[in-house]
Amino acid sequence: MDATEIPALPFVDEHATTVEANADAVWHELGAMMHGSRGFRVAVSDPGHELAYIGHHPFSTYALIFHLDETPQGNTRLRAETRADFPGRKGAVYRRLVIGTGAHALFVRHMLTKVRKNAA
Repeated sequence: MDATEIPALPFVDEHATTVEANADAVWHELGAMMHGSRGFRVAVSDPGHELAYIGHHPFSTYALIFHLDETPQGNTRLRAETRADFPGRKGAVYRRLVIGTGAHALFVRHMLTKVRKNAA
């Protein structure tokens, strides 16, 4: 999978926060947070604007896309969009375990909180 295939993945969810820092600081913190993460590789890297990671395993193909938008106040609106496909019966069970339980949303909100605190 590459960046051109991300839009074809079904939308899962989006979470957002406002970071009291400019987009460059947020971008730097996103990179530091995701550095060395397993299961992800960079698909899109548009510094200060968008950073997309993709990955896959037997139960899912997924993308985590971070969108950065500067506000008029000089802060950054950070959005984390998740797209994923969960093929077959095992994929459906995996989706229920990860998405259905709220574990994924909790994990993404935790990441956004970490970036918000560390970038400010």
